Amino acid sequence: MRQGSAPNFCPPVEEGITLELEDERGERVSLEFLGLIIHHDRRYGFFYPLDEGAQAGDSGEVVLLEVTELDDDGQPSAFELVQDEGIAAEVYADFRQATKDLYDFE
Repeated sequence: MRQGSAPNFCPPVEEGITLELEDERGERVSLEFLGLIIHHDRRYGFFYPLDEGAQAGDSGEVVLLEVTELDDDGQPSAFELVQDEGIAAEVYADFRQATKDLYDFE
């Protein structure tokens, strides 16, 4: 299991965890979970979009989603895109700092 370098970072329990979500157009999107950041008492998940034949990280694109619901076990069960660019920038900076030893952001 990967470990981050910040107390507000929750790494995936195992590598390769993927979620299939429906976007605003009703299309199914596969995303690999990279970890969760807790920022001002809110949870934000970071994901790599997975296209057919591509591996996580190929595009360099990271998707940021806010956790809007937890299941009975306290695990994220619903997400929304983060619309506030200021919040997104703050949370992404936290993620980069927490995962600087795990991912290459150049």
